[in-house]
Amino acid sequence: MKFLIAGLGNIGAEYDATRHNIGFEVADTFVLKNGGNYELDRHAFVSEIKWKGKTFIVIKPTTYMNLSGKAVKYWMDKEKIGLENLLVVVDELALPLGTIRLRASGSNAGHNGLKSIEASLLTDKYQRLRFGIGSDFPKGRQVEFVLGKWKPSEVPIVKETLLKSVDALECFATQGIGKAMTEFNKG
Repeated sequence: MKFLIAGLGNIGAEYDATRHNIGFEVADTFVLKNGGNYELDRHAFVSEIKWKGKTFIVIKPTTYMNLSGKAVKYWMDKEKIGLENLLVVVDELALPLGTIRLRASGSNAGHNGLKSIEASLLTDKYQRLRFGIGSDFPKGRQVEFVLGKWKPSEVPIVKETLLKSVDALECFATQGIGKAMTEFNKG
């Protein structure tokens, strides 16, 4: 059984460790945990992970956030992975830091990466893991906040939530989205 894990973010050192790149960090945490590494390939940095009899194609698109769908569609087609085995990992302003939410489908909530994926796949019926980044910013400063670095006081919470996200990803792959939602959509 094969899965596509798409951690969303933007390439380039200026985006490293920013809130908007948390999808990349979740992907990295899973790949590192399983001794994998990335290679630059078409539209993405790609790692293939074998875990519990399953194969994970983990991608970090090089298309930038607003064109994430191009990379997701390409790798789904190339690896012949169905929608039911796609999990997109994305930052979420509407959730407090330390919170994750798994969804089987749904709105893009204005997130440009999800909008691009919907446009490329022609559906919103794919699983996503939303990683709460909070919304502690003054009015009119959303872009600066999202593209900003974590505060030192947030880093321990981010690290803990990265591990929880990997557990949720693994639960999704072994027990399905329903069980993963029941287990991890708390708090």
